[in-house]
Amino acid sequence: MTENLDFTIAIPTYNGESRLPELLERLQNQLHTENLSWEIIVVDNNSTDNTAKVVQTYQQNWQCLYPLKYCFEVKQGAAYARKKAIAEAKGRLIGFLDDDNYPVSNWVSAAYAFGEKYPKAGAYASQIHPDWEVEPPENFQRIAPFLAITERGNFPLLYEPAKKLLPPSAGLVVRRQAWLENVPDNPILTGRAKGNMLTSEDLEMLSYIQKSGWEIWYNPEMEVYHKIPSSRLQKDYLIPFFRGIGFSRYVTRMVNVKHIYRPVFILAYMINDLRKIALHLLKYRSILKTDLVAACEMQLFLSSLISPFYLWKNGYLAKKYN
Repeated sequence: MTENLDFTIAIPTYNGESRLPELLERLQNQLHTENLSWEIIVVDNNSTDNTAKVVQTYQQNWQCLYPLKYCFEVKQGAAYARKKAIAEAKGRLIGFLDDDNYPVSNWVSAAYAFGEKYPKAGAYASQIHPDWEVEPPENFQRIAPFLAITERGNFPLLYEPAKKLLPPSAGLVVRRQAWLENVPDNPILTGRAKGNMLTSEDLEMLSYIQKSGWEIWYNPEMEVYHKIPSSRLQKDYLIPFFRGIGFSRYVTRMVNVKHIYRPVFILAYMINDLRKIALHLLKYRSILKTDLVAACEMQLFLSSLISPFYLWKNGYLAKKYN
């Protein structure tokens, strides 16, 4: 019989040998967890560096009552790594931390307490602060939320379905039951990997959980610092990143729309995307080549517009899903 724990921390990682040590150190020093039964699972998503050796070294010297486990997922993509974590986890609640997400010392206890207080919460997100390697441009706050920066105040907030806004997976806690009952085995979006630029796999997963009636929350007491290297502020990274988000939009937009109504919604979204593009051109046309933030926004609008055609042409919509 499978042992049930209170909480699992799952760390999906790809080539995380340099980032994992700080995260594991922080998890060794969590406070107020004496009465919790919990575990840590590192999901190695087909790394080519020494990620496995780093985890093995920590396992050999592990002094904590809660275990540190390691598993390997050969299929590249964050969705595959998270699916593996769900399969391996013994916790009723599963907290996902990326290898560059560094939680404060009460993160585990705050995460567990929130799940107990809000039993209808199928998933709930952390307050995520940026830890910039270099200062971003002044206007970067317009696109900062796309880099998993979530500072929405100091009180819990319910993500209402009508607002069509969902949190990122960094620092996200998912109720295992909500995932198992509602997230499809073969999602369309699987996460960025070689040859696949689509992202937003976390939003697809959360959309299914929310669609089934579970609540999605923001819990400011679960604080995480997201280390963002200077490379993430470069045009070579950001433009393809926003292109991938835009190309994924059709999937996340349509999860809650019945098939019979989708043609109408596609048309409505296309009209709205065209409106955004026109307004953006009027406002920023003279600086699109020099203003990185404006260029990222334009890339997002353009890619969102052609999202259904891109996905259809590349065979993504042939997948069966609910």
